[in-house]
Parts: sequence; structure tokens; C-alpha cells
Amino acid sequence: MWFTWRQVKQEIAIWRQAAIPGITVLGLIILARFTGLLQGVELIAFDTLLSLSPSESTDDKVVIVGIDEEDINSIKTYPIPDKEIAFLIKKIQTYKPKVIGLDIVRNLPVEPGHQELRQVFQQYQNIIAIEKVLRPGEFSPSPTLPKEQAGFSDVIADEDGNYRRYLVWTPNPKNNQEDKYSLALQLAKVYLYSENIDIETGIHDTNTIRFANTELPRILPDSGGYLTKDQEKIEDGGLKILVNFRSGKEPFPTISLNKIKRGEFEPQLFANKVVIIGVTASSAADFFNTSVINNSKIAGQIYGVEFHAHVASQIINAVTNNRPMLNVWSKEGEYLWIIFWGFLPIIVGRITQDIWKNLLAVMVSGFALTYIAYLLILSGWWIPAAPSLLILGINGLGLSAFAFYKYDQEQKSKINERQQAIEHTFTLIHNGPLQSLANMLSQARTQNLSNDQLVLNLESLNYEIRAIGEYLRIEALSPDESLRLGSGVKLDLKRPIHELFYEVYTSTIERQDLEHFHNINVKVRTFDPINDKYLTLRNKQELCLFLEEALCNVGKHAQGAKRVESIGKQEQNLYKLTIKDNGCGLTSLSENKGTRQLKNIASKLKGEFKRESISPRGTVCEIIWKLE
Repeated sequence: MWFTWRQVKQEIAIWRQAAIPGITVLGLIILARFTGLLQGVELIAFDTLLSLSPSESTDDKVVIVGIDEEDINSIKTYPIPDKEIAFLIKKIQTYKPKVIGLDIVRNLPVEPGHQELRQVFQQYQNIIAIEKVLRPGEFSPSPTLPKEQAGFSDVIADEDGNYRRYLVWTPNPKNNQEDKYSLALQLAKVYLYSENIDIETGIHDTNTIRFANTELPRILPDSGGYLTKDQEKIEDGGLKILVNFRSGKEPFPTISLNKIKRGEFEPQLFANKVVIIGVTASSAADFFNTSVINNSKIAGQIYGVEFHAHVASQIINAVTNNRPMLNVWSKEGEYLWIIFWGFLPIIVGRITQDIWKNLLAVMVSGFALTYIAYLLILSGWWIPAAPSLLILGINGLGLSAFAFYKYDQEQKSKINERQQAIEHTFTLIHNGPLQSLANMLSQARTQNLSNDQLVLNLESLNYEIRAIGEYLRIEALSPDESLRLGSGVKLDLKRPIHELFYEVYTSTIERQDLEHFHNINVKVRTFDPINDKYLTLRNKQELCLFLEEALCNVGKHAQGAKRVESIGKQEQNLYKLTIKDNGCGLTSLSENKGTRQLKNIASKLKGEFKRESISPRGTVCEIIWKLE
């Protein structure tokens, strides 16, 4: 289908006027995201998508030994004595685990059994104990263990208190030349080393860690939906990853201390596994907030030992089973994605030009976007779903559809006006000159028309045609009987003045471009009628302009105004028109253009004008003139 140049120019004109609101909203959404205002909703969307992940089987590489309330009650003391931990480690070691992680602070002796625990630490090289390297509250691991057998337990929460990222590496704050690895990374490193896979520097990203062909995707302070505060950037300069929590009712086999003492487990439970020992008692208060896990014992929280287990399992299974790590797109890719979904409803709105079709298209697009985001996060990609859905909804259901509809209605209205003008013109010609012409033709056919009479008839016809042309010209160009307000409303000045006042008031007070009208709660208006014999059309025009300008001053300057009064009252042979607000009052003594215009109108009516601040707050604008 070929388009004419006129059609192309018309379409461009439509896009210029109708697409501007949608593009403006798109720009505001991008600006809001760039400044971090959308971080909260993006993180909620991230949690929601992850929580919808299908259930996975219980991990066969990681086991949790959770010391619960029953264990503490049976031991009858807390913290857990070194003797109990020494027994537990020796018992587990008999089943040949690949590595044991101890997520229990042991920087100081907890008698009885400290010497026994020291011997256990010295005897086994596959034990990783925790330390804390970041402020505040730093502590060291047991002095019996070498540095290679320590992993830090430092984790940093997001601004909403939830834990989505995990710090796997950081330089030692006391010695920047020394690397410090997290507990989860140390456990994964030992496990993978037993599979002949060593830790290396990344190839595609030389600032990250690699195991074989798997690189840990770095999450920077501004990655994805994050815009981290400068303070956090200063406090940790390490390597963070997003936690892809393992879903399912039982992500990891979990067993208590008492069950191990009683031998209530299968012998192969610990063989060739990563075993993490920690406290799973509510009284210990070792919790991490997350809304991703649906089957946690405590709603919205998991134990610290479980958090480390999720990360260790994530790294190991990413290397050995290709389970996806979570990554983000480049900033350019993210903003192109948002722009695409911002323009989509604008295009749809232009094509459909029907509110119900547009609604259906936006709903289908929203479901498609959500499903794409869900599939991508299952594949390991976190995309900006929340900003895309937001702009899709606003532009699809709001501004763009309305703008296109409004513009098309205006175009149809103009076409209707032209059609009515043509029909009106034809009616005038048909009822006048055409009837005269038909009469002359009839007389000419019967030869009852003399030359003198023909000339007179033709002169009369010429007059009629010229009169119609003059009438149409005056109707199209003369502004004397009409007034167009700033709101776009056209007034018929032949109507009574009090009706005109009401129309001026209503159309002006509803203007969206006058910001201080938005907060006004109380609107009082009453206008006494005036006999038309006291007013010319010019007087009506000037009074309507006076009321409009006074109200516009309230909308533009009356900061904090909650009430506006517009009252026209006749007292004997005087009429007083008053506009009063309770805003901030006059902020300048200088006379602006609007005030000069009001004074000029009052002068033409030979009336008295005043505009001044009133107590305790507000402004009054008033004109009084004599009816004569």
C-alpha cells in the first residue's frame, strides 16, 4: 500500500502531538530508575520471580548439621561446648566427607573440651571455620587453624533488610595484599579441587573468579536494579554474586546433633559431601531475611547456616551440573529494553485507536513481558521487568491511548465542522440565489420577461450572492459575539453575564497547567445576574477576561491555597466582582503584566480596582463599577 506525501506529513503531525505524553512518561521512568527511585520495586519483582521457580530435587552434594532447640536442651548449656563440637566433627569424619564447614564462632575456648577440639583442628585439614573480617565486630578463627582453613561469614543486607547478594571475596582490610574468601567459597573450592577443578582468574572478566569454564558473575553496586549508596561502595570493595536460592521443600538434607549421636541416619549421608555445621535454634537468632524461600520454617527468614549452604551449593552445581548463576544485562541493554516496552503501547494505541482493543493488547503484552522475565530468570538473567511493566501500564492504559483518542476526536470534530459549514452554505445558496435563478429561467421560457426586468432580476441575484458571501465572511472572522478563553472554551457573548461568569470560572478552575488549583478543597462561587441593558458585548468580553485573569493569578501564585471564592454581587446600582484566596498573599510589590491588564479593564468600565494581601493570609482581587 502506497502513501501520499500528504498522508505521511499528516501521520508525522499526529505522532508529534499524540506521542509526546507517552515519551515524556518514558523519560521520567528512565530518570527514576537512573536515580534509584525504582530500586525497591525492582527488588520485589526479583524476589517474586525467583520465588516462583519450580521445585528442585534435594541437593546431593551439601548436607546441613543443624544444632536445634532439642540439642541445646539436652546439652543444657549455650554456647555449645567445644567437647560437643569435637565429638560431632570426629563422628562425621568417619564417613569421609570432602569438607566440613563450621558456622559456629570458636575464636575463644568454650569449656569443657577445648583441648580436644584443638586436637581435632590439628588432625583434619578439611575443616573450614568462620571468621569476620569487616567492621564492626571482627573476630578471628581458632588460632589452631591455618589461614587457608578460614572463611569469612560477613554478609551485607540490602536497604530493605533482605539478603540477595553474597560477598565471596574481599581484600583483608588489615592487609590489602591478602585475599579473604567467604565460608561458602572455601567449601566450594575444596569440593571442586577434589574433582580436579582449581580456582582461577576469570577469562571474560579478569576481575572475577573462575572454576573450569564457569565464571562467577560479578554484581556491582549499580548492577541490575541496584543503585547502592556510596557508603556501601566504600565499605566493601570485594566480589559479590546474586544468590540463586535452591527451591523445593527440602533444598538440603538436614540432621540434628542428637540424631547423629543416636545414629539415626544412613551411613552414606556424609560420604563425599560438603557438610556445614551450624545452629538452627530460634533462641540463637542467627537469621537472614529473604522473601524468596517459600518453605522456610520461619516465614521470611532462613538460618545463617542455610544461607551459606545455598551459596556453596550454587557455586558447586553451576560448575558440575550447569545450574545457572544469576547475571544481569549491560546498562545499555537494560535501557533499550525499557525503551522498547515504553514505545510498544504508543504504537499499539496509534494502531488500535480503540480503548478496548488497546486494553486487550496491553494486557497480553504485560503477560508476555512477565513470562519472558520469568523464563530469563530461570536461565540466569535478571532483567528490568518492573520498570518495563510500569511504563507499559502507564502508556498503554493512560497517557498515550488518551492522547491519540483526543487528537483523533479533534480531527473528526474539525471534519464535522467543515461538513456543517458546507451544508449550511449550500442551504443559503439553495434557498436564495438558486430560487431566484429558477424563477428567471421559468419566466424566460414563457417569454414573459422583458430586457429591463431581466436586468433588474440579475442585479438582484448579484446582490443575493454577494450578501451570502459577506455573511459567511463575517461569521468566520468576526470575534465580536464570541470570546475564546485560555482553556480553549469559546463563549457566546450574547448569553447573560452571570452564565458567562459561571462558564469562565468552571473552565479556568479545571485547568491542569495551573498548579495551585490542585490543592484547593473549598470552592465558593455565586454570581448575581445583570440586566443586559447595562452591558455591551465589549463589556461582557472585558469582564470575562477580568475574571479569567484573576483566577489564573490564584492558580499561578497562590501557594498553599486551600480555598478560593469568586463572588459577583449587585448592591443598588453598583456591581462588585471579588476573587479571594487563602494562599501565601502577594510576594512582590512590583506591578506585573497581569495586574496592569486588570487595571486596564477596570479603567474601561470606569470602575474601581484593588488587589492586595489580606489577614491572616491570602489575596483579594476586586472590581466595583456602576451600572448605567
